[in-house]
Amino acid sequence: MYSTLILDIAGQIAAITLNRPDKRNAMSAAMIAELQSALDEIERSHARVGILTGTGKAFCSGMDLEMLAAIAQQSPAENQEDSRRMAKMFRRIWSFPRPLIAAVNGAALAGGCGIATLCDFTLAVPEAKFGYTEVKIGFLPAIVSVFLTRQIGEKKARDLLLTGR
Repeated sequence: MYSTLILDIAGQIAAITLNRPDKRNAMSAAMIAELQSALDEIERSHARVGILTGTGKAFCSGMDLEMLAAIAQQSPAENQEDSRRMAKMFRRIWSFPRPLIAAVNGAALAGGCGIATLCDFTLAVPEAKFGYTEVKIGFLPAIVSVFLTRQIGEKKARDLLLTGR
């Protein structure tokens, strides 16, 4: 049913596994749409909690670099629509009516760090890496900045968002 993730609902627990290990679970347009659909499916189920994780060595490395390259060729209107889709996905995670747990199994970078930030709880393996690294290639993590600022305060959020640490 899904090409970029695996959804497993077992009783009261639902698990979404990002499944593009060859791309470090980078987000594509398809993954963004499928994540929305999977969350809809969980909401319709009897699951009382959702877990988000990734296959392979990364939780999620942010946007797919091929998708980012394509964005550079798009019109401002197309860029705005892409941003709306991403913002809608982030808001869906943030406002999901059941607890969501990010089970970070490796690198959570850029938008992947954003997903972990938006979940109600974040658990990570000791070797996990977190960072808003998109700033290093000229992208400001503007969509997630509002949510991060609410959680950790303006000074700390600015430090993370502007330095790429």
